[in-house]
Amino acid sequence: MADHGRAAKLGDSIKQIIAKRLEKGLRDPRLGFVTITDVRMTGDLQHASVFFTVYGTEQEREDSAAALKAATGLFRTEVGRNIHARLTPTLEFIPDAIPENAAQVADLLARAREQDSSTRALAVGAEYAGEEDPYVKPREVDEE
Repeated sequence: MADHGRAAKLGDSIKQIIAKRLEKGLRDPRLGFVTITDVRMTGDLQHASVFFTVYGTEQEREDSAAALKAATGLFRTEVGRNIHARLTPTLEFIPDAIPENAAQVADLLARAREQDSSTRALAVGAEYAGEEDPYVKPREVDEE
């Protein structure tokens, strides 16, 4: 059985180790402003997927991804020195889609606001198709 708690703790440790190593800097000029957003471990703790975002243009994102891929061995060595596990996990750097997803959600919210305002504009002069209160009410008995 996989211990998900242990995998999460190890993932957090790896995230901190890689972030500290990035703060020290790499000698690769292609590396831009990189943020490690998440690390997900497999159940057997032998593979780590490292998610990152890069602030900048599409070209800077591609260059930073290439720089991280080239420095994978350096990061794996650093992780191996700082964790207490029998095996050092392999590292895979994956660009995180958070900025793209956030832009898509913002676009969807803007479209929803636009549709809400057009619906409100239509409702201003609208009249009921039938009675104002279409629900059946109990009859009132005349006492006469």
